[in-house]
Amino acid sequence: MASLPFSMQYSVSQLSLAALSNRFELGQPVLCLHGWLDNAASFEPLAQHLTEIPLLALEFPGHGHSGHRSTDAHYYFFDWVQDIVALCRQQQWQQLTVIGHSMGAMVATALAASFPELVAKLVLIDSLGFIIDDADNAAQQLRDGINSRLNAPTLSPCYASLADAALARQKQSDFSLTEAMLLAKRGTITTDKGLRWRADLRLRHSSVYRLTLQQAKALITAVNCPALGVIASDSAFAAKVKQFVPYYQQLTLTEVSGGHHCHMTQAEVVAAHIKRFLTA
Repeated sequence: MASLPFSMQYSVSQLSLAALSNRFELGQPVLCLHGWLDNAASFEPLAQHLTEIPLLALEFPGHGHSGHRSTDAHYYFFDWVQDIVALCRQQQWQQLTVIGHSMGAMVATALAASFPELVAKLVLIDSLGFIIDDADNAAQQLRDGINSRLNAPTLSPCYASLADAALARQKQSDFSLTEAMLLAKRGTITTDKGLRWRADLRLRHSSVYRLTLQQAKALITAVNCPALGVIASDSAFAAKVKQFVPYYQQLTLTEVSGGHHCHMTQAEVVAAHIKRFLTA
């Protein structure tokens, strides 16, 4: 049985936002935000060990079963923050606990920095701070971003079966076929040509801008709520994200074995850390 059995749908700012939850009747939830090109099913393993907590695993626009942005739009990082703010205001949620993985953790950090009334606690899984670049690279970043839009493919690959789609996803990550199948079941759609991933191809466009270290530091230092950082020992991100540790005002840092998707592969261990943090 799925650990997030209930499907939810929200209409926010002319977009349909999909989610999975472990509660049929949901008051104020613990909000779970997935990583880039993942979907709500990435929180299924973790939810198995957090049954006492009302979880809502939301899908960002362009991901999973959520709607895609209009054809004249692009996917800017801070627009995802706006999507969450709009949803919180619509549902009258305040002082949430937010669990974010990878990109979702970056969105959660930006949310807590700019809208502190919405966030009481942060759980950041294998992600601290933001993806940054030197200001001197701004022109090249803009050029690369625009070229990626103009030269991007218009159709995603087709797969003969769910297993084939899952295998392709597994090859791009650091988890087993079991975790890849969770994402594939939620994240694919059947067409007359075969299975395709639901994710909007525009998500793969290079960003036209990056925050500088100074901008990232200013955002992180504005986060005044308690935060738990769960860093994976075998992740390629570990060394990069630790540079942001000094900028969080109230950060508890812990390390777990596994790769970037440690909340899927080491779900019980990660859940135990989350429980201790939330009840401290």
